[in-house]
Amino acid sequence: MEQHDTYFQYLKTRSRVALLYRRFWLYPRLSAQLRGTVLDIGCGIGDMLSSRRNTVGVDVNQRLVEYCRGRGLEAYLMKPDELPFESNRFDGVILDNVLEHVVDPGPLLVEVSRVLRPRGRVVVGVPGTYGYTLDPDHKHFYSEADLHARMNEAGFSTIRTLYAPFRNDFFDARLASYSIYGIYSKRAADLEPHPQTHAS
Repeated sequence: MEQHDTYFQYLKTRSRVALLYRRFWLYPRLSAQLRGTVLDIGCGIGDMLSSRRNTVGVDVNQRLVEYCRGRGLEAYLMKPDELPFESNRFDGVILDNVLEHVVDPGPLLVEVSRVLRPRGRVVVGVPGTYGYTLDPDHKHFYSEADLHARMNEAGFSTIRTLYAPFRNDFFDARLASYSIYGIYSKRAADLEPHPQTHAS
């Protein structure tokens, strides 16, 4: 629990400028890629939840979930790689700077697919080169190509790539908040029943 409190305090140190950047620049761009009811995995202190209607949050950190609920936001505690929702519940899922913390994202992405409705969208954000080096809890660095390959392997089709604040090699090497966002959809082929074979 002490670790949960430490991370909570770390998130609370984000500056007002960072909050304004997210609320008025980043989150509107990401929200434009989503529709309907959205699940924010790793919702933190609820910045995305408070910026977008019809958004539900989950986090493995109980302290963060309690804080979000105290703000009147809908948030739930999740176990690692287990989402506490029925299948086909959400139109969209967002993982904003989450995937790089996971040693093996395969089981979590299976869960993402399970709770996502047919042709639902997934937004995945990962830190740039410099931002990745700043957090000792980061487990895996994703280039744009790596991210797309991992999501394609998990059964999602790539729609587009976004950069925050915009694509720039100088920012990638020097700006902590620089991130790459992949926009994906649940593959139609994965939604259809497997063809049955009949004996002739």
